[in-house]
Amino acid sequence: MKRKSVKIVYWILTLLFALMMFLDGLAGAFRVAGATEALAYLGYPAYLSTILGIAKIMGSAALLQPVFYAVKEWAYAGFTFIFTGAFASHFFAGSGFGFLILPLIMLAIMFLSYFLWRKLESEEL
Repeated sequence: MKRKSVKIVYWILTLLFALMMFLDGLAGAFRVAGATEALAYLGYPAYLSTILGIAKIMGSAALLQPVFYAVKEWAYAGFTFIFTGAFASHFFAGSGFGFLILPLIMLAIMFLSYFLWRKLESEEL
C-alpha cells in the first residue's frame, strides 16, 4: 500500500475506534444503567464503571493526539488490557458467544490501527 492509502485507512479506523471508546467512556463515566448492569453481571463494583469510563475518554484523546508518542503507546496498551480483561471476564462468567466475540473484534480493530500507525511512523512505505 502507498503511504497515502495507509494514512487514510489508519485515520478512518482510529477515528471510528476513538469515537466508539469515547462514547462508551461517557456511558461508563456517567454510570448509564446498561454499563453498571453489565459490570454487576460480571461481579464488579459499580464504581469501576466510572474508572474505566474516564480511562476510555482519556485513551481516546491520546490516540488522536499526534505529539506524545509514549502517551499514544500507553493508550493502545490500556485498551489492550481493557479488551483482554473484558473477554476473560465474559468467558469466566459464562457469557454467550456475542459477548465473547465483541471484545476480540474491538481488539482486532485497535491492533490494525496500531500497526498502521507504527508503519506510518517507521516511514518504511
